[in-house]
Amino acid sequence: MVGWGMHKTQDCPLCGYPAIPLKQARSSSYAHCPNCKGISIDRDLLLEPKVEWEHYLKHNNNVDDPRYQNFVQPLVDLIALKQQPSHEGLDFGAGTGPVISHMLGERGFKMHLYDPFFHPDVSVLEAQYHFIVACEVIEHFHNPKTSFRQLLGLLEPSGTLYCRTTLIPDHIEFDRWHYKNDATHVFFYHEDTVAWIAENILACDYTIVDHNLMYFSK
Repeated sequence: MVGWGMHKTQDCPLCGYPAIPLKQARSSSYAHCPNCKGISIDRDLLLEPKVEWEHYLKHNNNVDDPRYQNFVQPLVDLIALKQQPSHEGLDFGAGTGPVISHMLGERGFKMHLYDPFFHPDVSVLEAQYHFIVACEVIEHFHNPKTSFRQLLGLLEPSGTLYCRTTLIPDHIEFDRWHYKNDATHVFFYHEDTVAWIAENILACDYTIVDHNLMYFSK
């Protein structure tokens, strides 16, 4: 990867296309990819694992918190509608409070947890699953191409990947966009980015339910 600033480019970490420094972004800390339409942070600003872990420890994600449950309820309802309780799922990037697994478990689903910081049992990555859920996770991917390929390998042949993230609005003042203010949010997706992933990495259909929720079906 090439270092970059006002007059340099950096390859998009998703599609590999040269990304263009975003003029709106102060000090050109972000770049926009004209190919997949993703926006990536300057690679030099990626946090070291220890710093990233300390940041996540500040999240107060209590599985019994009604506000937290309400936040993920649309995703839980979608999975319960599309999947059968006999289907085993993987909560990828489950974090400190795996509320989705907790809520799905109450509906009879068997869930497995993986998180590189808080549920680092890599044995769960040796199986394949009927469905995978990545809620507020994909914006944290330092290397989204590698991570989506990993998710593909974890899905059964007819599996479904459910994601929640805030997509880039069509008309955006990036410097004012709140979603970029979390230092661990390092890659942002447009609807066109979702389409690119479905076609070029997952080779599957996709559906965007609203501007935050989407699923990929093999």
